[in-house]
Amino acid sequence: MCFFRRVDIKKAGRICIAGMAALAMTACSVKGGSDNNLIIVENEEKRVVELFSPMEKAEAYVENTARSAADKTVMLAEEKLGVSVGYVTYTAEDYQDKTYDDVTLDRARNDMDDIYLLNPDTLRVLGEEGKLKDLSGLNCVKNLRDVVIAANMVDGKLVGIPQEVVAYGLFINKDMFDQYGLALPETPEDFLECCRVFKENGIETPVGANRWWLETFVLAQAYADLYNGGNTEAEIAALNSGERKYSDYMRPGFEFLQEMIDKGYVDAEKALVSEAIEGEGADFLAQKTPIVMAYWGAANTETAYGKPDFEMLVIGFPSGRGQMPVIPMTGFGVGINAEHGEDALAVLDVMLSDEALQIYAETNRVISPSKNVEVECIPALKPLHDKIHDNVYVLGSNAGMEVEQWGNTCLIVRELLGGATVDECMAQFDRLQEEALGKNK
Repeated sequence: MCFFRRVDIKKAGRICIAGMAALAMTACSVKGGSDNNLIIVENEEKRVVELFSPMEKAEAYVENTARSAADKTVMLAEEKLGVSVGYVTYTAEDYQDKTYDDVTLDRARNDMDDIYLLNPDTLRVLGEEGKLKDLSGLNCVKNLRDVVIAANMVDGKLVGIPQEVVAYGLFINKDMFDQYGLALPETPEDFLECCRVFKENGIETPVGANRWWLETFVLAQAYADLYNGGNTEAEIAALNSGERKYSDYMRPGFEFLQEMIDKGYVDAEKALVSEAIEGEGADFLAQKTPIVMAYWGAANTETAYGKPDFEMLVIGFPSGRGQMPVIPMTGFGVGINAEHGEDALAVLDVMLSDEALQIYAETNRVISPSKNVEVECIPALKPLHDKIHDNVYVLGSNAGMEVEQWGNTCLIVRELLGGATVDECMAQFDRLQEEALGKNK
């Protein structure tokens, strides 16, 4: 069973669009308005902009900062422009339903909405297909951080802009680490040792995982040197030319995951069918599992990890260069044939202005894509914040790479969870690279 809703933002009250964090949620496929769960609210204004986004699945009607933050920016756009923003949301019942990405691709390819909230892999695909407008002419672009622009450029066009820079990290139960005299892990070897100690002291599964985010371990180890070694452009050029192989970068991270699976530090069978936070969140909050992985905003959100009964810290993933945040670039895009294209661009220009992003960041306490907006984070997030502030991080998505990273790595990690060997997984990366090189000949 899935849920499909179409809502007028002014009449929705506290039901508002999900923040960037909700992009990890899944959704089912519903064609047109045939689903029994469809709710249509007529818009009174003549100028309407339709926005497609995910609705947070876990306790969807509970008010939380992520959704109210986005809601405030939508309302600001409505007030300034005299338009009405209506939107469609999806959420899935379980892993058997189609993903939010699958549904987004279908809707965008069929020009069903004006604005889309896009995951990095979907943004890349739609950008390459020419299904998204170039946003580089918006006034807000001049205020964006360089990394945001670079990561969302596809074929020379800026096809997506986020309301927050979504950083992923390890959520640590500091009390449990202190109980067993463990230092916070810096390297993969440190991390495995922590898991060994937890396991030997009766912690059945030291790492809580789901079917979406184990890729963060791989990406941190794969690209720590590439993004922090001072030779980024040359290394990416070598990958894009075929001089270097993506599989050579990926192998250490996949071998690390396989070791965690083999030693029982991760429950692969459970992770393969678990939704984000739903699969591991309860055990983490109950202090049965000391480590989970999640996005920055989950530390602020009461429906996720915003109110633990223990000291929580959010740190980077283990890598050869120490704790490493992973940042996938996501964003809003406008359909190339959007029925209300000009109004949609105007709405985004307001929603992504410094004024709106200040409201969003202060409400949601996140990293802003604008270089002019800074807010203080909660103490739990300071380790991750300090790394990013010092420009220490790995990009989980980069439109400058010929092989899309975030989505492909996620899917291939799932193959590992399902029993594929590391060599079989590396062969998939080699095939993707060969296909990408073939397109460019």
